[in-house]
Amino acid sequence: MLRRGLVAGPDLEYFQRRYFTPAEVAQHNRPEDLWVSYLGRVYDLTPLAQEYKGNLLLKPIVEVAGQDISHWFDPKTGDIRKHIDPLTGCLRYCTPRGRFVHVPPQLPCSDWANDFGKPWWQRSYYEVGRLSAKSRSIRIINTLTSQEHTLEVGVLESIWEILHRYLPYNAHAASYTWKYEGKNLNMDFTLEENGIRDEEEEFDYLNMDSTLHTPAILLYFNDDLTEL
Repeated sequence: MLRRGLVAGPDLEYFQRRYFTPAEVAQHNRPEDLWVSYLGRVYDLTPLAQEYKGNLLLKPIVEVAGQDISHWFDPKTGDIRKHIDPLTGCLRYCTPRGRFVHVPPQLPCSDWANDFGKPWWQRSYYEVGRLSAKSRSIRIINTLTSQEHTLEVGVLESIWEILHRYLPYNAHAASYTWKYEGKNLNMDFTLEENGIRDEEEEFDYLNMDSTLHTPAILLYFNDDLTEL
């Protein structure tokens, strides 16, 4: 059965966001909630941390929890950067922070288990979405209650994805008509595609504080109720 207020859009109960901002990734900075980003993607390594809990090889990964580790990787191959080991003269992974999970030891070692299949950085299983290369602020004003919230969103996010971000503040968000300057927004389009320009560069050029003006989306209540 279709949910009221969601006839024209996705079922937000199962909706999957595509983009995460660096600030959101940074919130997941503990062994029991461990995210990292690299090469434009965001990964939830919490299952890996649980699997190798107490293992010293997990330490370099825990130290960078919530951070972008693209500098660990060769962008051309998507693999960990490699170098010539001065001790053995062999090509091996470059790990300045120390060897970590799934990286083979410097010398042959009988107790190293290599039956794990693909290393964690080559598994799509851990991927949760893309990293927003650029984010911006947007104000959302509920004209029914006069409540206002400012959200940080990725510039490539659709209005549906922004609505999904807004749900914690208003469970009935899908029961509102979303407008900007009196025009209904296309929920499948981005802010820019809906004519809501990102003027941060212009403010910077004029040496003005871009936070002085944040565009506002106005929400107008419909006659149905949708709670997710």
